[in-house]
Amino acid sequence: VVSCVVFVVVLGAALLAVFRRRDAAAPAVSGATGATILVLFGFLVFSFSVGRAVTTPPRHPLVIGLTGHQWWWDVEYDDSLPQRHLHTANEVHIPVGRPVLFRLGAADVIHSFWVPSLAGKTDLIPGKLNSMWFQADTPGVYRAQCAEFCGRQHAKMALVVVAEPADSFAAWYDAQLAPAAPPATASAARGEQVFLGAPCVLCHMVSGTPAGARMGPDLTHIASRLTLAAGTLPNTRGHLAGWILDPQSIKPGALMPANRLSAADLQALLDYLEELR
Repeated sequence: VVSCVVFVVVLGAALLAVFRRRDAAAPAVSGATGATILVLFGFLVFSFSVGRAVTTPPRHPLVIGLTGHQWWWDVEYDDSLPQRHLHTANEVHIPVGRPVLFRLGAADVIHSFWVPSLAGKTDLIPGKLNSMWFQADTPGVYRAQCAEFCGRQHAKMALVVVAEPADSFAAWYDAQLAPAAPPATASAARGEQVFLGAPCVLCHMVSGTPAGARMGPDLTHIASRLTLAAGTLPNTRGHLAGWILDPQSIKPGALMPANRLSAADLQALLDYLEELR
C-alpha cells in the first residue's frame, strides 16, 4: 500500500514537471523526492527491526534437531529429561502457538530446510550447526522441502510439518516415546522375524527390538506417519510394499537396496510394520 502511494505521488510530480514550467514544478518534484527518501529510510529501520526479531531465538522454545541425509530427514526432539529425548524421521510435529527452535546439520552434502507457509530457507551444512525458529499459529499439515540441490533425488526430499493443539501434540509425543508394541497377531509376529532376519536391521531401528541401526530412518512408529520415503509416497500398504521390494524404481540412487521376499514373507512383514503406530 505504501509503495503504491509513493508511486502515485512520484508519477504525479513527474507529470507536473512535464506540463508546467520548471520553476513551478521544482517544489513538487523536490517534495516528492524527499518524501520517497523518508519512506525508504522508514522501511530500512523497519526491516532491520524485523530481521533482528526473526533471528533472535525465543525464550523457552521447543528444540528440534534436524539432520539432512541423501535423501531423508533425521529428527530429534531435545528435552531436559533424557528419557523424554525423542528420535524420529521425515515428519515433524509441533504445538500451535509455541516457538520452535531448529538446530540444523547435514550428514553428507549441503541441504536446505524450507517450510514455505511458515518460514524462509536455512541451509544445513556438513560440519556446521545452523539454527532457525518459527511459530505456527494455525493448525494444519505443512509441506517442507529441501531447497538446495543435493543430488539425484533432491526433488524427492520432502518433510511433513504437522502443527496441532498442545494437548494433541503432547499425546503424539508420549505415544512416540513408547517402544514398539509386541506383535498382536501371528502374522505380525512372523513379520517381525522377517524384519529381524532381513537386511532391514543393518540400517533401521525399531525401539524395543534388537534392531538398533542408525543408517536409515527410525521405523519404531512408521505406521503413524503420513508419508513414506521422505514425502515421496502416501503411507499405504500398497506403497509400502512397493517401497520395500524395489525402492530404486521409486527413488533411484537412494541407499536402500531392493529386498527379495516371498509373497508370504512380504505380507507378514507388512502386517508387522502396519502395527508400528
